[in-house]
Amino acid sequence: MSPWFPRPNFCLVVAVLSVSAGTTEAASNVDISKLPPAAMRVVEFAKDIAPIFEAHCLKCHGPEKQKGGWRVDVKADALTGGDNFAPNIIPGKSAESPLIHFVAGLEPDMMMPEKGDPLTPEQIGLLRAWIDQGAVWPGEMAQADPLNWWSFKPLQRPAVPKVAGVDHPLDAFIRAKLAGQKLAPSAEADRRTLIRRVSYDLTGLPPSPDEVDAFSGDPNPQAYEKLVDRLLASPRYGERWARHWLDVVRYGETHGYDKDKQRNNAWPYRDYVIRAFNEDKPYARFVQEQIAGDVLFPNTQDGIEALGFISAGPWDLIGHMEVPESKTDGKIARNLDRDDMVANTMNSFTSLTVQCARCHNHKVEKFITQEHYYSLQAVFAALDRTDKKYDLDPEIGRQRVALETRQRQLTAQREQWQKTAITAAGVPLVEVDQQIAALKKPQPGQSSKADAYGFHSQISKMQDVVKWVQVDLGKSVALRKVALRPCKDDYNKIGEGFGFPVRFKVEISDDAEFAQGVTVIGDQTAADVENPRLRAAVFPANGAAARYVRVTATKLAPRKDDYIFALAELEVFDVTDKNLAPTAAVTALDSIEAPPRWRKTNLVDGYYPGANLAGGPEDLEQLTKKREALIDAAMSGETRESFAQAGRDLAAVTVEIAKLPKPRVVYAGTIHHGSGAFLGTGANGGKPRVIQVLHRGEVNSPRQEIAPGTVPIVAGQPPQFDVAPDAPEGERRAALARWLTDARNPLTWRSIVNRVWQYHFGRGLVDSPNDFGRMGQEPTHPELLDWLAVEFRDGGQSFKKLHRLIVTSATYRQSSQPSAEALAAAQPIDSDNRFLWRMNRRRLEAEAVRDSVLAVAGKLDLTMGGPSFQDFVIEQPAHSPHYKYTLHDPEDPKSHRRSVYRFIVRSQPQPFLTTLDCADPSMSVEKRNESISALQALALLNNQLMVAMAKHFAARVEADAPDLEAQIASAFQLATNRAPRLEEQRALTDYAAQHGLANACRLIFNLNEFVFVD
Repeated sequence: MSPWFPRPNFCLVVAVLSVSAGTTEAASNVDISKLPPAAMRVVEFAKDIAPIFEAHCLKCHGPEKQKGGWRVDVKADALTGGDNFAPNIIPGKSAESPLIHFVAGLEPDMMMPEKGDPLTPEQIGLLRAWIDQGAVWPGEMAQADPLNWWSFKPLQRPAVPKVAGVDHPLDAFIRAKLAGQKLAPSAEADRRTLIRRVSYDLTGLPPSPDEVDAFSGDPNPQAYEKLVDRLLASPRYGERWARHWLDVVRYGETHGYDKDKQRNNAWPYRDYVIRAFNEDKPYARFVQEQIAGDVLFPNTQDGIEALGFISAGPWDLIGHMEVPESKTDGKIARNLDRDDMVANTMNSFTSLTVQCARCHNHKVEKFITQEHYYSLQAVFAALDRTDKKYDLDPEIGRQRVALETRQRQLTAQREQWQKTAITAAGVPLVEVDQQIAALKKPQPGQSSKADAYGFHSQISKMQDVVKWVQVDLGKSVALRKVALRPCKDDYNKIGEGFGFPVRFKVEISDDAEFAQGVTVIGDQTAADVENPRLRAAVFPANGAAARYVRVTATKLAPRKDDYIFALAELEVFDVTDKNLAPTAAVTALDSIEAPPRWRKTNLVDGYYPGANLAGGPEDLEQLTKKREALIDAAMSGETRESFAQAGRDLAAVTVEIAKLPKPRVVYAGTIHHGSGAFLGTGANGGKPRVIQVLHRGEVNSPRQEIAPGTVPIVAGQPPQFDVAPDAPEGERRAALARWLTDARNPLTWRSIVNRVWQYHFGRGLVDSPNDFGRMGQEPTHPELLDWLAVEFRDGGQSFKKLHRLIVTSATYRQSSQPSAEALAAAQPIDSDNRFLWRMNRRRLEAEAVRDSVLAVAGKLDLTMGGPSFQDFVIEQPAHSPHYKYTLHDPEDPKSHRRSVYRFIVRSQPQPFLTTLDCADPSMSVEKRNESISALQALALLNNQLMVAMAKHFAARVEADAPDLEAQIASAFQLATNRAPRLEEQRALTDYAAQHGLANACRLIFNLNEFVFVD
């Protein structure tokens, strides 16, 4: 399965084995030194052990199934063993208990084939402590309350621990936990480390040497707080934190799947997220806008652009555009599409895996049923992913909606009248249709795909741009006429005459540059030309001799928000009426070369729309007119007049729409007014599709119909939404948005503060940011998490305030370099620093590395917003685009913007950034990988961007420093924010003297100190 396909839902459980006859003997041979240590506290069965059994064991050893005859929900069976009566649990002796050997993986040959996520060392430690303390089991293990889990419990503000000498609330929680583990915090980092750390954390960019010097030398006790406030006020802050959010919501600018087409209007959502962070938008508003901004905040830019969240994930173009909803494949595609919307919403905002209930009730979160899951699908039942037009002026927006609604009504009415007339026309119309079909049938030796071939200029954002194409006949020849054959392409419903220039001229000459001896045989530059559709445009040459024929477009044809020049065929006839073009060479000012459909040579290949018709395009035009006349005659006089009046009204409405300012467009989750297979719900006024529970998730096994709703987790709120069946579809999304942001919803507020904490420390207080359920991790500091959630929820929901609270804590300002004593003390207790007795050393993310390279080289363009830059060249854009990163010029200044503005492809990720663990846009990346590999070092040394920027880096320091030694010192300072030590200075200077300053700059880019935060 390709990585950009949506992944199926797998509910994984760990099955604990019962012992076999030889278990006791086998157990004596295990290496118990590999066992995780027992927990160092009193363990309670109901609180600590029963949840582990329920989440990981009951599936195979519970009331429904008892593998090996062993079950954990009956006390006697659990303590005495299964069919072989060998005990799995030996009270007081956890190291000898087979249960512990199995869950710790010390008996790999005896593991069940149904493998899932293993128990964590902490969970095994709890089991060991419980057994060592006597395996006390009070009564039978009743089914636990499904909501009796830390993340589902109502939020309450815990009291801040009282710790001597600690004033900051975050530090109080952390220090109290450290004291309980007999650990001590580390010393504060030096100022150079602090400014580098907080600059990257808040803006994603390195501080300048001047900024480092100013902060290091600032005697003001509030210098650090002033620095934090300055960074939070920077527009770079929004760019940095938007990238984190876009990782979570699977933002990409292509569809994914096999035809990974571009989404050229996805970027307004990205700009919305950046703007929201920079404006410090309250989180509830941020959430609500992304789910139902058009309903809750109508006629606002943010309320529309935020809907890009719903459409952010991958999308099956073939399953939607080529297969109707009535077909099985179409049903599957749309079911998966809604599943992605549901999963993206619930994972992103609540860290809850509701998608596990698509095929059956949730196996772990028992309170989530299939009915709850499909009620969430019903919320999005009217939506599709498509381009949505909108206006910044609310009044213009209202006018456009009214006019376009009228346009659709008139079009539908005319189509209905025409359909009735076609039926009434009877046999004569059938005969004409048969003649048209026979005319269109390909002739022997001719391609049925002739319509697809032609010349296509590069796309222009301006219409009044001159473009030309010409043919070389090889020698000067007396010419009779030149014929231009239009293209046919259904792109954006243009059809016949696609790309035919609005104004143009046809010239002949013996001069290839057309600087002298030019004869104009066709001048259509004074006024706009009517589109010839499939008719040839013919221009007599009257025997004039020439070697070259050139067609120059002076006003391009509209495409979609841009302009082009396209021709299917150029024919050049001599005085004997022989077409000389098939042997001619073709040149052009520019051309899209995407064979077989578009290329210069197609201009003279003999193929054009209608070339394969038995009687030619002119006969087809005559038959088409006859067909229209028959339909017209079949209408009654009154209907004919109504039909004509509707046509006049339609034309008038179209003119009024054209007078409005050009609308903005965003790729969003919205009502789609489509045609063909991708019809959407626009045809029935946006009425939501009927959503039914699917037995085992099968689209062909529907059960009961489901109303919109959510999961039963918010106290005092029923899961079903109070939305009338005939209410506009937006009311469903509005109800979900309000539920998500309800102050009583414990997941929303815990989830977001955990995400922010993770991006500052490298690990969340909960180390499974997208899963707060029983399959996820438990918080290391539950009281701190709840205190932060309540503080954030009730304190204005300001991200900037939350950042300031975290980064001004002593915990955040700790050094990442522990003392030998601290390391020795923490090694057996907290070697991976879960309790934060020091700061975590972190590597820069891929985008931060790239942006830093550009910044240090002096080439970073800080232009904000707008369409994304493309660091690739597209091949075969009309069918399945191939994104060629190796063909991109790294010197192109348009690509020197911040990485957040990069065009993100799903099927072919950017190789350089992927090597540096960039996020996969086809999935929700709540936490990035941090791998270390030789390939990364090679990429940082040899990638074409690194080579190019090393040259600019060298040129920058050459301009600023007088000699090689000073240049090396300056380069080192720019890259690492410190002066080089003497041995570093000597080594790099010697290297630069031998291999050049640019190569020395490449080495500096490769330093660990450059790619690590501190």
